[in-house]
Amino acid sequence: MKLPFNYRRVPYAEIRAFSVHILTASGSFMAFLALVAAAEDRFVDMWWWLAVAMLIDGIDGPIARKLNVKEVLPNWSGVMLDNVIDYVTYVLIPAFALYQSGMIGQPLSFVAAGLIVVSSAIYYADMGMKTDENFFSGFPVAWNMLVFTLFVTHPSEIVAFVIVLVAVIMTFLPIHFLHPVRVSRLRPVNLTVFSIWSVLSGYALLLHFLSPDWLMWAVMLTGSYLFVIGGIMQMFPGLGQQRP
Repeated sequence: MKLPFNYRRVPYAEIRAFSVHILTASGSFMAFLALVAAAEDRFVDMWWWLAVAMLIDGIDGPIARKLNVKEVLPNWSGVMLDNVIDYVTYVLIPAFALYQSGMIGQPLSFVAAGLIVVSSAIYYADMGMKTDENFFSGFPVAWNMLVFTLFVTHPSEIVAFVIVLVAVIMTFLPIHFLHPVRVSRLRPVNLTVFSIWSVLSGYALLLHFLSPDWLMWAVMLTGSYLFVIGGIMQMFPGLGQQRP
């Protein structure tokens, strides 16, 4: 059989590398399912879909680095693909959920959602959002975690709006925020706290946000640790450093 003139055999390494991009892109379908659920006021389902998207986002990077995807497929930007999906899953859908649920009333829910999407879009344009130690500089638009915590803890409308407003302002301040996987200092502790927060959050979802007080406090405390530990490590550069 005569092959087309433009045929070439695709190396196995390229197939493996491109499959990682497909894995990353599958997060966009999780985002679509989450958006549909939010539009139908099925917020528990929405958060489950976003949790799957977050899991994909957590595993695709290490796989990509192990398979040298950037070197094998230099014309395909995994970073750009990841940023597009992250904006939808970490920012746009949580902001829409905040607005759609009306949890902080009108018009504050609308104002808060608007502040979230605009400030986050600007943040993604910042080429210096990561430090040399892989901290985020400024609040890293992790609105999926922050808005989820609001769903769990049920603060008053004013308190919730103030929390959102403070996070928006901190987006543009040179304060370090933790990446629990990429930051090496205190990594075992940080990963443990993040794992505990994830398990507690899953339990809150199983309870359909009808959480007992101890669960609300546990989610809030572990989330607060993840929120402030980067700034604390910034103030104390030696904290968590391995001694020679």
